[in-house]
Amino acid sequence: MVFAAGLGTRMRPLTLTVPKPLIKVGGKALIDHILEQFEKAGVARAIVNVHYLADQIESHFAGYHGMEIVISDERAQLLDQGGGIKKVLDLLLPEPFFICNTDAFWLEGPRSNIQRLAALWDPERMDALLLVASTTHSVGVDWPGDFTLDTEGRLHRRAERQVAPFVYSGVGIVKPQAFQDEPADVFKLAPILFAAAEKNRLFGLRLDGLWLHVGTPEAVVDAERALVRSIL
Repeated sequence: MVFAAGLGTRMRPLTLTVPKPLIKVGGKALIDHILEQFEKAGVARAIVNVHYLADQIESHFAGYHGMEIVISDERAQLLDQGGGIKKVLDLLLPEPFFICNTDAFWLEGPRSNIQRLAALWDPERMDALLLVASTTHSVGVDWPGDFTLDTEGRLHRRAERQVAPFVYSGVGIVKPQAFQDEPADVFKLAPILFAAAEKNRLFGLRLDGLWLHVGTPEAVVDAERALVRSIL
């Protein structure tokens, strides 16, 4: 499930005419950077939700030759990430599925992070498994982190007024059952993840490589510089 429906307000003025997933870094759209990682890992299909400047995203995938792309149309109403999942739940049941933001990607280490996530997934212990990156050694992180990671691999929310060592990379694995009983059509994903943490069923895997968060125009410049450094 790829989240591409947001308004991209922090990325303005770039997103006044182009949706954030199509902002280019290193000559390639953000959404293509991350989908390329999934394709290399063997993922065959992606459901991509659209709302803001949706026609541009649909046109972008019209001649796409990678994985199968299924568009989930949210033009009539922006459903947020949780609601976006609920809308297409029939396409996701009954198996766990990947979730994926489109404002970040990474420079891969020696092993595929997507394949590492899939190998670690354990439905008996986990309701969700998130790929997390270093707060201090990633590019474009302008907040004090999201999680701590204990010795058994469980994630715990950052305490108020503290700095946490890990940030959520925007990629993870979740169970569809967590969304079946939600009565609302519009709702956030984060409370579902935090509820899993409260039950000690939210786990994390540290990203192998360099994570690039591209949430502002300034972060585009930083990410471009990181890409140049990576090939020198």
